[in-house]
Amino acid sequence: MKRLNSLTTGLLFSASCLLLASATSVQAQTADGSASSTSASVTSTATANAKPLPGNSVYKIAATLSNQNNESFNLADKRGKPVLVSMFYNSCEFVCPMLIESMRLVEKDLTSAERDNLSMMLITFDPARDDTQALQSVASKHELNSKYWTIARTDPASVRKIAAALGIQYRLLEDGEFNHTTAMILLDGNGKIVGRTQKIGTSDPAFLKQVRKALQNP
Repeated sequence: MKRLNSLTTGLLFSASCLLLASATSVQAQTADGSASSTSASVTSTATANAKPLPGNSVYKIAATLSNQNNESFNLADKRGKPVLVSMFYNSCEFVCPMLIESMRLVEKDLTSAERDNLSMMLITFDPARDDTQALQSVASKHELNSKYWTIARTDPASVRKIAAALGIQYRLLEDGEFNHTTAMILLDGNGKIVGRTQKIGTSDPAFLKQVRKALQNP
């Protein structure tokens, strides 16, 4: 009887070990699969951003900009999700503040999830006067959250190239002010213009519809 009990105990112990080994193996496979899936997702995103930009992409402009936190970036760094962009200058007393508030209206009309997938960017016409401190002042005055908003400056030659690509005209006047087009431009994830409005001071339902469409198909 003792021999039988010993044999039974041994068989049960062996079976338990086999079950434990099997469970460990399945768990390891699941962990490996998850890691593989995550790695594939990261690789997929990197591959998408490595693809050549379309010929009409604003991001093809080789320009170095700096934001309100004095951090340097290139336009192509914005690649990956839609961007609502416009141009302004800090000493503008009427039209530019209205433009900024109009951009905020678009932002407010979006859901929290939509806001998380849209970047807002303002680029100054006036880099000579709009230094980092001035850009910070704009962000503070209009309560622009740096999580979503980039207020930027670049060199005069790059300002001209960016304005031309966005279809914005501007001219420096004798008194130091600027005569310029007032418009909000929507870029898709590859920097291609997919929407535009010159309606400021109030909501533009047609433009908001374009923004939402771009967010669904970045």
